[in-house]
Amino acid sequence: MFARLTSGTVLGIEARLVEVQVDIAPGLPMFSVVGLPEKEISESRERIRSAIKNAGFAFPSGRITANLAPADLRKGGVGFDLPIALALLVASEQMPTVPEGSIAVGELGLDGEVRAVQGVLPVALEAASCQAGRLLVPAGNAPEAGVVEGIDVYPIASLEEAVEHLRGNRAIPPHRTNVQALMKRERSSIRTDLGEVRGQIQAKRAIEIAAAGGHNLVLSGPPGAGKSLLAKCVPDLLPALSFGEALEVTRIYSIAGLLEREESLRLRRPFRAPHHTISYAGMVGGGRGVPGPGEISLAHHGVLFLDELPEFERRVLETLRQPLEEREIHLTRAGISVRYPAAFTLIAAMNPCPCGYLGDPIQSCECSLQDLRRYRRRLSGPFLDRIDLFVEVPRLPTEELFGRAHAEGTAQVRERILGARARQWERLADLEVCHANAQLDGRRLQEHCVLAEDATSLLRRAVSRFGLSARGHVRVLRVARTIADLAQADRILPEHVAEALQFRGGGILSPE
Repeated sequence: MFARLTSGTVLGIEARLVEVQVDIAPGLPMFSVVGLPEKEISESRERIRSAIKNAGFAFPSGRITANLAPADLRKGGVGFDLPIALALLVASEQMPTVPEGSIAVGELGLDGEVRAVQGVLPVALEAASCQAGRLLVPAGNAPEAGVVEGIDVYPIASLEEAVEHLRGNRAIPPHRTNVQALMKRERSSIRTDLGEVRGQIQAKRAIEIAAAGGHNLVLSGPPGAGKSLLAKCVPDLLPALSFGEALEVTRIYSIAGLLEREESLRLRRPFRAPHHTISYAGMVGGGRGVPGPGEISLAHHGVLFLDELPEFERRVLETLRQPLEEREIHLTRAGISVRYPAAFTLIAAMNPCPCGYLGDPIQSCECSLQDLRRYRRRLSGPFLDRIDLFVEVPRLPTEELFGRAHAEGTAQVRERILGARARQWERLADLEVCHANAQLDGRRLQEHCVLAEDATSLLRRAVSRFGLSARGHVRVLRVARTIADLAQADRILPEHVAEALQFRGGGILSPE
């Protein structure tokens, strides 16, 4: 007796459909799962056995073999419980053949309950692209799978319910998430308002430029100057996620198992702030079996905030160099290679020295010259060369700390940022992924970063005087383009280049 059913497994950010084949042959009772299964799949045998019995069915006797094809593709996760159980029931003639084009994903509890699993959204997208007819998913995963068009998503609460539905004895209406209503929903309240930050005019300007052009930024200043508070303002300054961006973010969080219960789409830009003790695998991705997404991928289309930057392990920081340029990460582990997107804006904060008070007008620095050199060497030149903006955040003067001066809030600054972003989207409309000045390179850099004659002369002198590297020169052009966009200027003027150089220049952080 033989039966087959289709399921899916996640490989990186993509999903692959897997054919679940079950054969019941005469012989001593045995239940084996083959086809490169991970440990959690091999353990499913006991879950499936108990679930079938407790759902009111008979567990078949004989030699049972479940094959997950293709056999050379490594499979992980617990989502194969439901399709293997259904195929077993078909092979033992306890239910009719599953309709053609059906795909099932779900974990089984010992009582037959179908439990939510990770990575259902990528499977739903793959199923829709293959023009499958129906997708059976745990009820808890129905909201995320329901955002995919072109496939009927059926929420399943138990194994018994799945069998009754496939028999035609119980009608389950397909779940459809109202995507248009979600996207039209008003923007949530601002989490951290820029108006709450007192003073720090230059730092606020740097934050505005970073948000407008997607530029990476390092904030340097003594403890308590407001660096972390400024960084937390950035996500609400960014434009709202488009549907395509929200789908990408949701897909990553689905794979990582970080979607909240009944959550269908991630509509807010991510803000990830890992502790400086994070491991290499935690930052870039990894884990047992198929590597999972790390913090840089969880920050995709959002902000990655690294507080106390020099305290991060140097190896961890050096791994960011490639994702900062290519906006994706490729992970290769023991015969398996996966790709995760990593298009994030890096915001970092650090003290100017180990004690934190170098250059402070009130509290003197206690660090020796050797301590200072050792502290600065924790950040390599190639890493810092990938940062667009450097700004010092000094101690707040007493009059500003106790003053009541009006400061622009997030809503006002965001309007200027949206205008600058709109200009960039119009310029780069022919590209699928490049819609920010921070991503300009090659021909498009020359095409869109047109300098006035006196601006070219100023930049030429700056390159000679400060010894800017080729990458540093490109980043000055990108920042100047963003400043011009904020000023609604078509050409880059000398004042735009001068301001860009001001955020690039010297200091104790700049690699030049």
